[in-house]
Amino acid sequence: MRLQKMNRDWISTAKTLAEALPYLQRYAGAIVVVKFGGNAMGDDEAMADFARDIVLMKQVGVNPVVVHGGGPMINDMLAKLGIKSEFVRGKRVTDKAAVEVVEMVLSGVVNKRIVQAINDQGGRAVGISGKDDDLMVCVADDPELGFVGKPVEMNVQVLRDLFSAGIIPVVAPVGTGMADNETFNVNGDTAAGAIAGALKADRLLLLTDVAGIKNKDGQVLTQLDPEQINELIEDGTISGGMIPKTETVLAAIEAGVRAVVILDGRLPNATLLELFTEHGAGSIIRNPNPPPRAARR
Repeated sequence: MRLQKMNRDWISTAKTLAEALPYLQRYAGAIVVVKFGGNAMGDDEAMADFARDIVLMKQVGVNPVVVHGGGPMINDMLAKLGIKSEFVRGKRVTDKAAVEVVEMVLSGVVNKRIVQAINDQGGRAVGISGKDDDLMVCVADDPELGFVGKPVEMNVQVLRDLFSAGIIPVVAPVGTGMADNETFNVNGDTAAGAIAGALKADRLLLLTDVAGIKNKDGQVLTQLDPEQINELIEDGTISGGMIPKTETVLAAIEAGVRAVVILDGRLPNATLLELFTEHGAGSIIRNPNPPPRAARR
């Protein structure tokens, strides 16, 4: 009986791999930007699982870029240092003292933890921030928020160079400014969307702690277009913290991303389910006028 069960498991595994072939072919050479955040960042096992998925993506020919957040870690460090943190309309007010802590936590502790997790799974990852090679040049998003940045100039050649070297970029959402020695804290979703748009990525995957975009009845909408997103915002179906995410979705598609997916990062192997199975995961918003696919080797 035990041998029969093992044989069934092996056959099931082989069938899954065979069914994945057309999806593996579709994404060979594709650029996929993954925004990593939420509860998974604080759990060692979930971090290892995420890292393994990213390494597998690279192994089968995808060019992944990981962009991460780190809000809870920033909160902990600000509290330890006795620096007060205030929020306006749900966004962190980032003064000079706070932005130094933000950069230390995001570019240091959080970024290197993700890099190490990917390397531990057999990948080759390098951690950078939006300040490296002027990847992400920002202006103040709102004077009331201090050093919270809005990307206005993207220089993504450094990411392409890392792809060519077989390296997985892990990007901390910290940007440089127009003036000397200027540092900006950038929302992780915003940074991921700006990077995906500048790369004309095939996919932007926004990992969250929710199953996707829901209708008024609480059911996940698996496929949408930008027009439907705007209608859901206008009628109040999309509200609260989902509004900034959908704004990122619309901006990324406007910039040339072929499709954006909002999916539950708590789901095991969420990124692999989305890319390499017929079922997919979460809510996909497709570009109604997708750019032509770049030639791939």
